[in-house]
Amino acid sequence: MHRFPKGLKGMELALGLVLTALLFCVIIAPFTLPSGSVTDLSGSVGTIDNGPRISHFNPFAQAVYYLGDINCHQIKERTYVLNGNEMPVCSRDLGILSALPITLFALAFINFRPRFWMVIVLLIPMGLDGGLQAFTSYTSFNELRFITGILGGIAAGLFLAMIARMALSPDPASESSLSG
Repeated sequence: MHRFPKGLKGMELALGLVLTALLFCVIIAPFTLPSGSVTDLSGSVGTIDNGPRISHFNPFAQAVYYLGDINCHQIKERTYVLNGNEMPVCSRDLGILSALPITLFALAFINFRPRFWMVIVLLIPMGLDGGLQAFTSYTSFNELRFITGILGGIAAGLFLAMIARMALSPDPASESSLSG
């Protein structure tokens, strides 16, 4: 029977807790602002497109929305609305943030060795949905984006667990999950 490398369960739980806290912040942030005050944050990934608008938010909302602004396109039509305000991240990123901690918590308590092929298979729907939108006239819808984000979040959780298990294994060759 396969045993967990020493310290792995604690690492997966700690990372799961941090990501759960981030998810709650993303969900709560729109409720800390007046209803209808955050609309059309559309921008680009990797840049702060909405700095002047976000700078007027309360400190908690500022931090969460800046994190969303730098990491997500926040395209209005692809973002859910809570309390009349756009969320700090798009529907796909919300799916990823929702599934990642759940996956890590599950892996901390079950004896399961993720494989690299599983990560690839779980990423295919997100790649197809996003790729078709980028290169064709196809337009996805938020529910599908959220579902493909969930699959991507599970893939990310499996991949993080694989890395952690290889890093914490006394004999990395015996723990390699990158093979079959």
